[in-house]
Amino acid sequence: MAEPTQQRSRGSDKTREVIVETALRLFRERGYEATTMRAIAAEAGVSVGNAYYYFASKEALVQAYYDRAQAEHEAACEELLATEPSFALRLGGVLREWVRVSEPYHEFAVKFFKHAAEPSNPLSPFSAESSPARDSAIEIYRRVVEGSADRMDTELRAELPELLWLLSMGVVMFWVHDTSEGCRRTYRFIELSVPMVDRLVGLSHLPGLRGVARDFIAGVHELRA
Repeated sequence: MAEPTQQRSRGSDKTREVIVETALRLFRERGYEATTMRAIAAEAGVSVGNAYYYFASKEALVQAYYDRAQAEHEAACEELLATEPSFALRLGGVLREWVRVSEPYHEFAVKFFKHAAEPSNPLSPFSAESSPARDSAIEIYRRVVEGSADRMDTELRAELPELLWLLSMGVVMFWVHDTSEGCRRTYRFIELSVPMVDRLVGLSHLPGLRGVARDFIAGVHELRA
């Protein structure tokens, strides 16, 4: 028999999940601006105070969506990252899995994107508030690089996870604007992009191109400062 504390924890987790699911549905149906915390609470069958107990704001609910999507992506990539040694296949697989697990949220993302695209908005993937999800995403690309058997420049290898995450942000932007059936054009974008990245990374260890890689890394450091 479950202890009372465990029962309360399970109940809290279930309530939290119901609030998140309700918020995402209302965001899709009514739009982000038109959806209030009061409406979310009413639809979820909880008091407004209870909704605010779990989530201090609508922004916090979207951050919960980020965390959920990130966890789903990690789970979807686990087998690939555990078994595939090719850098190109690891990168392409991770990017395609992101599109696949994100498909149910495509309509929501289209409506929501203008908020996330504002540099000063806490919902931006570059904001301090989004750092947990961002760090987790970069960690996936670190695994892409570290588990690869391909040769590449040592310094570039250290910087590559964050650079690949930036590439993934380009994929996200393309996906948000993709109206093709099943996001076919986004998959094609990945299919075209990955071989180019793979070739550049593969050439980075060659003596004639090592200096170019160093200059590129130095530029990244300067822009980051």
